[in-house]
Amino acid sequence: MPREDDVGTLQGRDLLSSADLTREEYEQVFDTAAELKREFRATRRHEAAPLAGRHVALIFEKQSLRTRVTFEAGLNQLGGHALHLGEGIGFGVRESVSDIAHNLDRWVDGIVIRTFDHSVVTELAGEAGIPVFNALTDDEHPFQALADLLTLREHFGSLRGLVLTFIGDGNNVFASLALAGAMLGMEVRLAHPDGYGPKPAIVARARELAEQNQGRIVLGSDPRKLVPGSDALYTDVWVSMGQEEQAHARSAAFSGYTVDDELLDLAGPRAMAMHCLPAHRGQEITAAALDGPRSLALEQAENRLHVQKAFIVESIGV
Repeated sequence: MPREDDVGTLQGRDLLSSADLTREEYEQVFDTAAELKREFRATRRHEAAPLAGRHVALIFEKQSLRTRVTFEAGLNQLGGHALHLGEGIGFGVRESVSDIAHNLDRWVDGIVIRTFDHSVVTELAGEAGIPVFNALTDDEHPFQALADLLTLREHFGSLRGLVLTFIGDGNNVFASLALAGAMLGMEVRLAHPDGYGPKPAIVARARELAEQNQGRIVLGSDPRKLVPGSDALYTDVWVSMGQEEQAHARSAAFSGYTVDDELLDLAGPRAMAMHCLPAHRGQEITAAALDGPRSLALEQAENRLHVQKAFIVESIGV
């Protein structure tokens, strides 16, 4: 949680939800990330080491490629050190979340956690006196949203007024995009099959933020009715980690929700395809759309590195 003497800055801050940041704080992270990206692309190095002497514990209870590599590499690139704890600590089983939080608090400067139940992340942050960074829960994926919005800002120049349409499941990625997009004055749409919409609490909070920031949240079931006028079409896998037993039912429900060149053309001449990866080509997105010139997927993946570095520098940097 923010310390009383740090209110108004990101120093010492957790990131548990996309609703945790103000518009100004989003812009602060984007600006820092853009500068780090420019330097890294030019030299594959960073001249300064703002995380020198900083140690961050990484706890991953779900599989990860982009999240683990970008957090670990990013910390090392800025002079910090990542400690991947693996499954051997028996998180929440061998030891309680509270005990783990209190122990790590004595040894390291921050905790990155990818887990299932969002309440575990909030409990960890409540018990630890060091920043906790949500690397994905069943409810949210805030660093993915940061990377996605940085990607859109780079491509279109500004976020305010952009229309982002999510095609598929009202899942954790959509939740974070809706909250962040609403805060930044975007219109975020979701086309989803019946029974696969977002949590009502997420929609209510996103609409509250949208009303305060001249944004908009739109939900519907027909992709062809929702995509016209979109600047970007976003999709994600139909079966997320932990939902494998639902694979057959989900594949049937999401038939007709594939992002392809035809849907991009219907969206508009400047519409781009987005995917947080990993992707199942031929299911939620075609190979032509994902790998073609209108895809931003690899920029999104690269920007995970830069926004995560930026937030951690702002939170625990020297």
